[in-house]
Amino acid sequence: MVTVDELFAIESLLSAEETDIRDTVRAFAAERLRPNVADWFEAGTFPVREIAPELGKLGLLGMHLDGYGCAGTSATAYGLACMELEAVDSGVRSMVSVQGSLAMTAIHKYGSEEQKQRWLPGMASGQLIGCFGLTEPDFGSNPGGMRTRARRDGDDWILDGAKMWITNGSVADVAIVWAQTQEGDRQVVRGFVVPTDTPGFSAREMHRKLSLRASITAELSLDGVRLPADALLPEARGLAGPLGCLSEARFGIVFGALGAARDCLSAAIDYARTREVFDKPLAAYQLTQAKLADMAVELGTGQLLALHLGRLKDRHEIRPEQISAGKLNSTRVAIAIARECRTILGANGITLEYPVLRHANNLESVLTYEGTAEVHQLVLGEALTGSKAFR
Repeated sequence: MVTVDELFAIESLLSAEETDIRDTVRAFAAERLRPNVADWFEAGTFPVREIAPELGKLGLLGMHLDGYGCAGTSATAYGLACMELEAVDSGVRSMVSVQGSLAMTAIHKYGSEEQKQRWLPGMASGQLIGCFGLTEPDFGSNPGGMRTRARRDGDDWILDGAKMWITNGSVADVAIVWAQTQEGDRQVVRGFVVPTDTPGFSAREMHRKLSLRASITAELSLDGVRLPADALLPEARGLAGPLGCLSEARFGIVFGALGAARDCLSAAIDYARTREVFDKPLAAYQLTQAKLADMAVELGTGQLLALHLGRLKDRHEIRPEQISAGKLNSTRVAIAIARECRTILGANGITLEYPVLRHANNLESVLTYEGTAEVHQLVLGEALTGSKAFR
């Protein structure tokens, strides 16, 4: 018997440091997260305040960033960590992704030195939690249509609006909020660092989710939130700011979604080897082996693409459309594998005793957020043809 990693000789493509990081995250996930994740999913909660400092001690929060208490690892190592976290649950990887690739990256990439010094060390340690307020109730794939507004009042800024589907929103200490501002006769999207104890800021946790249940999701409300001038992210102007952060988060999904798929395939193989059907193991039937073989090939080729994109990113050569290709492929592959594995487990596949339907439910969200499959198709279509087809 061989694993998919062995089948595709994945280990031979990794450095010693990368395997050490992967194995450290895998061991932490097995000991601390995996025994509890089904209960968290069933209860519709995740202990962010409890787990975040532990993730911080491992150096996983903002791990690909340099300085300010961040680990400064390679992009590939960050991707491998995302794979191990999402092999447990997409909600865990989402928490780390939102903290590091969205909120911390926004401050690290676009913030002032004062903003970096104030927020990043505490966020890297997990003592401070961040969220990223871009999506609105009526504007997801088209963030340029956002209705949240920031207007000048003397030297201050006043923010009004609402954000939706915000991971960590109701437990965050700081929110990165994107809003339309008026600059002359033009509207320009700008980013703001908003302490969540600012008067007029409120967050309501969202319940009754059927996906990403082991994750905190909130709706943000900004009602006359007054901020000083230095709350503005000085280096972010226009949609390139939030979209740059989203590219970082999408890169983590390229690896992460495959972790969920790997966990499903592993569970299905273990089950098929021990489940007796008509007096022999389910794994001994040709139809079952055909399913497993096809899924292994899809997973392995997805991992090779993810590693190739990681190497490109580490060389600072990656293009946004390449990340789109990776996100589109990984999420499609992962959700297809999760669904197929459920068929192998039969009725047992719908219970929380096994991870496959939990992963499948989560991947419905991963397929959609940070760019739907359709949006990434259009990104790739534009890159291939030179013509925009978003409208």
